[in-house]
Amino acid sequence: MPLTDAPLDELVQYRPEVSAPDDFDAFWDRTLTEARGHAGAVTADRVTDQHQLRTVEVDDVRFPGWNGEPVAAWLLRPRDADGPLPVVLTCIGYSGGRGLPTDHLLWSAAGYAQLVVDSRGQGHDTPDRGEGDGTQWAEGFMTRGIDSPDHYYYRRLMTDCVRAVDAVPELPGLDPDRVIVTGGSQGGGLALAVAGLSPDRVAAVMPDVPFLCHFRHAVEITGEGPYVELARYLRWHSRHNVEPAFATLSYFDGVHFARLATAPALFSVGLMDPICPPSTVYAAYNNYAGTDRTMTVWPFADHGGGCGSNPAVQLAWLRDLGLHPK
Repeated sequence: MPLTDAPLDELVQYRPEVSAPDDFDAFWDRTLTEARGHAGAVTADRVTDQHQLRTVEVDDVRFPGWNGEPVAAWLLRPRDADGPLPVVLTCIGYSGGRGLPTDHLLWSAAGYAQLVVDSRGQGHDTPDRGEGDGTQWAEGFMTRGIDSPDHYYYRRLMTDCVRAVDAVPELPGLDPDRVIVTGGSQGGGLALAVAGLSPDRVAAVMPDVPFLCHFRHAVEITGEGPYVELARYLRWHSRHNVEPAFATLSYFDGVHFARLATAPALFSVGLMDPICPPSTVYAAYNNYAGTDRTMTVWPFADHGGGCGSNPAVQLAWLRDLGLHPK
């Protein structure tokens, strides 16, 4: 796999002018106010015994997300842990859901609590009822509702992830002052959105090879999915839909969320990544508002980034921040 983008010395300086919509803040204030206005209980049912686990407690969680609709999550904690724990809120990559608790044992093994948030419509436990907009052209989620920011799929999914942070104080054994948001690819883009939209509630953010950043540039330079879904859509709707489509996407661009985020941030990038080109990752990183930011560069990595080597980097970084379990 060859290098897919600019040389590293150019990437570290890459800070494109990507204009946010004039009503970007108002749009998200309205969106989250509406979501928080819906009633709905946060529930946590103990299911440890169903998964044959001896050192981890597992709760099957539901919390109100977009439109008050219940969103599924797994809550994993070390068994018999003392005191409220720092919690790693994990957002999931494209086309995946929360899976099974046994897929997510790293953070509890390290002494953290972990809240694994299902992705509506992508996982099996949180359906996406949509907005009835009729824009269901694509084979995936990238163009679902792209006719309007109000209808766009990622408005619902990003709202769910912010509402997961809102649910933390109502869940057992968690420290709401030590919420760490992370995820890879789509999950990295969602983590950036949460950090930007809930800056006072996020203690740290770790976006790995983040997707959903610098949309127009990504669509123009990569030929692999999921960005290619947008290219296919625009190929068939190019006469009237190009600028309106990118106008919708501008409300969901990680570059704009990065400009609002202030928590310490640990990014990662693979310089041979054909799916989330390195320049799109650096576009968000170099626009990040927080002054405490670090990029882990994997020079010969593709979209897998650091793979199994990355957790050790994250654990050491959190330890140095003082966000490790006591």
